Amino acid sequence: MKEKELAPNFRIPSSNNKEFELKKNKNKFLVIYFYPRDNTPGCTNEAIDFSKLYKEFKKFNCEIVGISKDNIESHNKFISKFKIPFQLLSDE
Repeated sequence: MKEKELAPNFRIPSSNNKEFELKKNKNKFLVIYFYPRDNTPGCTNEAIDFSKLYKEFKKFNCEIVGISKDNIESHNKFISKFKIPFQLLSDE
């Protein structure tokens, strides 16, 4: 991708038991971060840091989503364990 080029649309399973579709979020800002695996030290710290700032991002109409290869069950356990307020997407 080039600077200012729009990302292509994609649909992917979400921890909220719905499908996340990029184009349905076109009227807001998005932080999409990719991480290797749930419950690893670095990935956990990253999710916790985004969680701490989540309300600030929301003030600017910005949603956060994380993507890893873990399945939805793993994501939901990770969300519960660390009280993550945003959805995680599964690219398994």
